Amino acid sequence: MGYGLQMHLKNWLVSVAVAASLLAGFTPTARAAPLLSSHATTTYHRTEIDGVGIFYREAGPKDAPTIVLLHGFPTSSRQYETLIPLLATRYHIIAPDYPGFGQSDAPDPSAFPYTFDHLAKVMDDLLVRLKVERYSLYIHDYGAPVGFRMMLAHPERLDALITQNGNAYREGLGRKWPGMAEYWADPQGHPQVLEAFLSFDTTMQRHTAGTSHPERYNPQAWLDEFAHLARPGQRAIQSALLYDYRTNVAAYPQWQAWLREHQPPTLVVWGANDPSFIAAGGAAFKRDLPGAEVHLLDAGHFALDEKTDEIARLILDFMARHSE
Repeated sequence: MGYGLQMHLKNWLVSVAVAASLLAGFTPTARAAPLLSSHATTTYHRTEIDGVGIFYREAGPKDAPTIVLLHGFPTSSRQYETLIPLLATRYHIIAPDYPGFGQSDAPDPSAFPYTFDHLAKVMDDLLVRLKVERYSLYIHDYGAPVGFRMMLAHPERLDALITQNGNAYREGLGRKWPGMAEYWADPQGHPQVLEAFLSFDTTMQRHTAGTSHPERYNPQAWLDEFAHLARPGQRAIQSALLYDYRTNVAAYPQWQAWLREHQPPTLVVWGANDPSFIAAGGAAFKRDLPGAEVHLLDAGHFALDEKTDEIARLILDFMARHSE
């Protein structure tokens, strides 16, 4: 046997030994997800709901339990790019863009009322169009007021709830919110609140504030978000939604009463260093949902960007126990 062939065989045997040592003691379970699956491929779609073009991402087997991912401000379903393939080996994933966000249409506010009631109705109508009759919800930021309206309107459709900095408690409101309340009381008298809300610095800090791992955040995220906010018509859209946000805080007691009554299986994965929706908001879910699983993570508002694998593992474990 030649020297080159001997070395090739030796290296192959070493590789086999290493692989065997890694697998030693590993016992696959019936619930183990496949390592590779064509179902994990994300596809991209548009449909029309009440005359408005709605964009959504989809992945996973359509006969599996569905998880609907509701995005935050000022991003889109793009925030779930890394999470979708990790969940899609086991679950059917739908991640839409609200009107005025991402790749969905952004009609003028004179033709489309930008309220959270209206966004929730469009999302409900989208799921009806897609023949999704039952689902679990992942809510983040603006996804919370959209998702809670969907839950209250159709409690029979909800299998489980996952909230990642999707707030429903006054104690979860950080230091900026008194200024927001002044804006709600007198928008014309407090234009600086809107200016700060839409500024580049605030857009960047939504990602970077509170993180101990800034290297895990892609700067392209806030560059793209700020470019979106700078588009014609966006100022009117986002000011309308910011003003309507007052209805969400007013609805917190109603949402909490709904949780107490219905007791949905709930997973809380909260970026505990978020300055906007602080850790107390995540912990507060235990008050109305004693059985909720609460994980306060060392992360900021966009916790998924720096804790993708950890959050995916928590979701897969939770869903395996509550959706099948």
